[in-house]
Amino acid sequence: MKLTKTKDLSLPAGVLGLAANADCSRLYAATMDGAVYECDPAEGAVTQFAAKHGSYASGCALLPDGKTIVSAGYDGWLLWHDVASKECFRRVLAHTFWSWQLALSPDGSRVASVTGQYLVGGEKYEPASCSEPTVKVFDTQTGNLVQSFDHLPPVLSVAFSPDGKFVAAGNMMGAVHVWELDTGKLAAKFATSDFTSWGIIKSPHFCGGIYGLAFTPEGKSLICCGMGQMTDPMAGNGKMTWQCWDWQASEPQKIGQIREGDGGAGLMEVLNYASSGLFIMAGRQAQGTWNAALFSDSGELLASLDTKSRVTRAVFSPDGQTIYLAATIGQPHRKNGSWPDYGRVHVVDVM
Repeated sequence: MKLTKTKDLSLPAGVLGLAANADCSRLYAATMDGAVYECDPAEGAVTQFAAKHGSYASGCALLPDGKTIVSAGYDGWLLWHDVASKECFRRVLAHTFWSWQLALSPDGSRVASVTGQYLVGGEKYEPASCSEPTVKVFDTQTGNLVQSFDHLPPVLSVAFSPDGKFVAAGNMMGAVHVWELDTGKLAAKFATSDFTSWGIIKSPHFCGGIYGLAFTPEGKSLICCGMGQMTDPMAGNGKMTWQCWDWQASEPQKIGQIREGDGGAGLMEVLNYASSGLFIMAGRQAQGTWNAALFSDSGELLASLDTKSRVTRAVFSPDGQTIYLAATIGQPHRKNGSWPDYGRVHVVDVM
């Protein structure tokens, strides 16, 4: 198997969120300039939506009818956009801090957003609790708050189960909580220290966390990704890693992880499954040969690619033969008073 980049779509700013319509003839990108863009992957045309967030647009989700986009931003707001007119018709203040990540339930009826700022809570530099719920779930038709949950901040990742009955969230300290949506009850929790580092060089503090989270297609397990431990958090060179956990066991336990030698170093932010059961992990590379890789459902590394960028989201085509990777290229500098386009959507063939 091989991953081959066939095309790059260019956007004005780094892409942090990505969604697609049913046949992937249209892509929707949330970007660092606060905007949402509609992209035509065949023609390369890009159209900006009218409303912008007051800071980075961190995520976006397309409702199943293809008529509405919900976007989230570091300004804490969720915006509802009409796809046809490109106008915003609803604004909901979800958080007083950043929305780190957005997730849509499988049936499109719910959208979840997670937040939380790392503020020191004690002498051991452990995070302080948050003044507001860090996991919130909203009704996509009305914008009403459906559920809210407390989880130690910052909460960096969120995912719905395939049946839509559960929502899971992972935080900086490597703790994952799973809640039942109908009742609001905590269904499971587990923690791993493998994604969190305590820096002893330059700036003592905690760093890392679970940046990507996904239920396996049958819903029985949860897979999470981030970056392995390191003594210098400023270096960003911890081991690229994923772990799979049986969350339904009476005592949740790790049942799989990336195999030794399969990855290099860097922060992994992306986990997503194809309809075939294969999954992709991607992010940014510090050392090694790839920053996006495809794995079998048993955890075997099947193919990899160095995109020369930071990958933030991934969307599979319905047949699993194409992957669209949201990305940011380098650290731009103004030229003649203008910023160059530094956002990308990589179009990658799976062969």
